[in-house]
Amino acid sequence: MTQQNSGEQNNYDHLNPERILETLTQLKNRIQERFPDAGLVSVCEELHRIARDARKTSNAIARPMWGLRIVTYLIILTILGVAALGFQLLDWTQGIPKGVELISVLEAAFNDLVLIGAAILFLVTVEGRFKRRRALTAIHRLRSIAHVIDMHQLTKDPERLLNHTEGPDTASSPKRQYTRFELGRYLDYCTEMLSLAGKVGAMYVEQFPDAQAVGSVNELESLTSGLSRKIWQKIMVLNTDHLNPDQDADAKPGTPAPANIPASGSNQSN
Repeated sequence: MTQQNSGEQNNYDHLNPERILETLTQLKNRIQERFPDAGLVSVCEELHRIARDARKTSNAIARPMWGLRIVTYLIILTILGVAALGFQLLDWTQGIPKGVELISVLEAAFNDLVLIGAAILFLVTVEGRFKRRRALTAIHRLRSIAHVIDMHQLTKDPERLLNHTEGPDTASSPKRQYTRFELGRYLDYCTEMLSLAGKVGAMYVEQFPDAQAVGSVNELESLTSGLSRKIWQKIMVLNTDHLNPDQDADAKPGTPAPANIPASGSNQSN
């Protein structure tokens, strides 16, 4: 029983890329089945491609870059060797210098040690900086797609659907092509995509706990959470109990009545 519990715990202490891809595939199918002509389908497909690439990129970031490490170690050894050779070439037959000469020698030696230390530190951190830049570039791609998702829900205004009798549309008004139920599903899909975008970002730093990369992922999570809260405000307006009884006058025939969506999100319904 102890071994079984330990195995179960190991299955839930890290993100599983395969499960994320499965969830994205299911979400893409749900969107395509519900809204086959919507641009949101293409956005979900792009997010799925990013998640597929993220699995390879995160594994590459976690692996040691042995070629770069060998080159770095060779350069460090060369620097230390040159410094040691220069130290041996000093003429010690004159004895230890005194007074002003000693201060000058110590100052020159200190400057050389600082420069050598800075060079070694730069070389040692080359691998981490290379991986960090790769992770930050990938996270920025997710940040961009989060804004794309937000653009797709921007004109999906529930108040225009619920209060359509208060004023006519203009020539530039967005089309009201969805019923209340369909609009709720569309907005819910957007929140799920934003949540999954944050989980894909976390894959990059799960095995690479770099401070800047982790901070960028946290910023991505804050962005997606903020956009999701904005969408959930629309969903709450759409599912309020104090609705105009004539609100669904333009609903499509045979459209099922919408169910109340809980505040924590609904990932089970289609």
